[in-house]
Amino acid sequence: MPSPVSRRQTSVPCPLSAVLRTAWALAAALALAGAAPAAGPVAPVAHDIAVRIDPATRALSAEDRIALAPGPARVVTLDDRYRDAALVVDGKPAPAPARERGLLVWRLPASERARVIEARWSGTLDPLDVKLDHRQALTAAAPVAGDAGTFLPAAARWYPNVEGELASFRVALDLPHGQKGVAPGRLVEERETAEGYRARFEFAAPVDGIDLMAGPYAVAERVVKGVGGKPIRLRTYFHAEVATLAAGYLDAVARYLSLYEGWIGDYPFSEFSVVTSPTPTGFGMPTLTYLGIDVVRLPFIRDTSLGHEVLHSWWGNGVYPDYAGGNWSEGLTTFMADYAYREREGAEAAREMRLAWLRDLAAVPPGQDRPLGEFRSRTHGTSQIVGYNKAAMMFHALRDAIGAQAFDEGLRRFWHGHRFRVASWRDLERSFSEAAGRDLAPFFAQWLGRSGLPAVRLAEASAAPAGSGFRVAVTLEQASPPWSVRVPLAIRTEKDEETRVVELDRARATFAFETAGRPVSVALDPGLAVPRRLGADEAPPILRQAMVDATTATVLLATSGPSLDAARALAAKLQDHALRPVAANAPLPASPVLAIGVETDVDAWLARHRLPPRPAALSGRGTAQVWTAARAGAGPVAVVSARDAEALAALLRPLPHYGRQSFLVFDGAKAIERGVWPSRPQTVVFR
Repeated sequence: MPSPVSRRQTSVPCPLSAVLRTAWALAAALALAGAAPAAGPVAPVAHDIAVRIDPATRALSAEDRIALAPGPARVVTLDDRYRDAALVVDGKPAPAPARERGLLVWRLPASERARVIEARWSGTLDPLDVKLDHRQALTAAAPVAGDAGTFLPAAARWYPNVEGELASFRVALDLPHGQKGVAPGRLVEERETAEGYRARFEFAAPVDGIDLMAGPYAVAERVVKGVGGKPIRLRTYFHAEVATLAAGYLDAVARYLSLYEGWIGDYPFSEFSVVTSPTPTGFGMPTLTYLGIDVVRLPFIRDTSLGHEVLHSWWGNGVYPDYAGGNWSEGLTTFMADYAYREREGAEAAREMRLAWLRDLAAVPPGQDRPLGEFRSRTHGTSQIVGYNKAAMMFHALRDAIGAQAFDEGLRRFWHGHRFRVASWRDLERSFSEAAGRDLAPFFAQWLGRSGLPAVRLAEASAAPAGSGFRVAVTLEQASPPWSVRVPLAIRTEKDEETRVVELDRARATFAFETAGRPVSVALDPGLAVPRRLGADEAPPILRQAMVDATTATVLLATSGPSLDAARALAAKLQDHALRPVAANAPLPASPVLAIGVETDVDAWLARHRLPPRPAALSGRGTAQVWTAARAGAGPVAVVSARDAEALAALLRPLPHYGRQSFLVFDGAKAIERGVWPSRPQTVVFR
């Protein structure tokens, strides 16, 4: 699941706790208290926030005392919903703020001495909307409140944010009785009485934003030992309907911490919490992850997505990406979490994940596949495919090139050299180059600076007797300008199969090998170890091709009534871009086509355009069938066929999550069968 680690470029007054006068003093005090290692970098900004929230009325009131280190001119921003906001700088009221793009903006001049900013603000939060779907919940940035949950993301500018600066902080949170809250950092105080709930959190290390969550939580806790015996407090803040799952989640978090401490280095915080949300979120923040109630219920989450979010404690929340030059953290986390778990299952499970990634990449039109250096965060399906899957495949290729030992040493060097600092792809390159003992700049340059993928073709191959054995010659081709890639070739003989890895850095090259046994066949990268654009037979069509391609033509096979409404709503859910409608009787374009309708209309449309009929294995099953079909010289066709309007409407929530499938059968909203058409490697069989 994605993590919201991003640079935030994007009632009754509460009593403030004791305030330290400078950022250095605050950071030192928090470090001594155990919030983070004292040896780390010091933030130029330190917040001391006291906030009261009433979820029932959505009212927020707060105060902040900000210690600001000497430095250049600064910009302070706050959401302009807080109409009574005021700043006092070193005891003098600041001028009234400007209003720009929904923000209150104060511009502070440069100063050679430390300053203290006192802020006060109050206002009304947006109502919690529990009907948001997964995509809407991930992209929402407004502060929301309700009895079922409160979420103040840092990107919502719910507190005075000093733009472009990392900050340490203290947060004191007051809530009505029956509510509990959590923020990143070390929990230093927690009290619950008949009057209400109060908690204080401290975060000494520099961080790029402060998130806050609250809800009617039941709290479970466990303390485990980290590296060197350091105590780490684990907590779950769960809604009542999932509270019985707490023990299993605490067990899983403990396992992940042990795994990554041994792999990378010591866990950088004093605690980790799993917090549930009434909306379908999946966020990772320093010291916690925020997961939707329905997400937590899924039986596989503890073995997959939870570990991804724990790993973000190192990548993203322990070392911060330099977003101006590209976000490396999601790809590295995907490789070391999602993919690492599949590798532990076995070679075939790992290959299946690589195949899924490469199928996704094959679904992205060449013009939309951006360089890794341009990925910032997940905003739609294509950006996720590039920033997560393509980057993870690049790390897989890097490990193959330098070896697992050097790769792991590079990770540890990177971690120890950049914790709680902003780091770039260039910093990663240096760490891996030092570990490998060779310059990896050319490797990184092509993946960060070039769009698309290499499309390697097995152009020809021959085998002939040679001395006491045989000689195999294999010619590979790729488009110019060529990529530099390591390509495995699997040569099967009458005796066995062996893999030879060749370095391809030209548009066309021939490689020769000797074998003892008579050659039977040669296959190009059958293990799918190379980040590349798969050929047509290697990547049979999947639903995602019609979902992410901005040129996809949409055919709504209904003219009016509930069927048309359901088809139009489903088409909008399935695509990340504006619809390009095409009439049912119009000639089909060369671009991918998405057709949606009820069974009789679908069958008539397929016959009219001489397309393959409904697959026999799907016919008559369930309430809806979905399938893809390849077209010679044109984009694939994706078909969604339902029994009636109600069956179409039932697909609105589930179907967008099945983009990696070639076919599905639904019974209402439940997928009762799914699969992918077979993949065939590029192979030459010797006669």
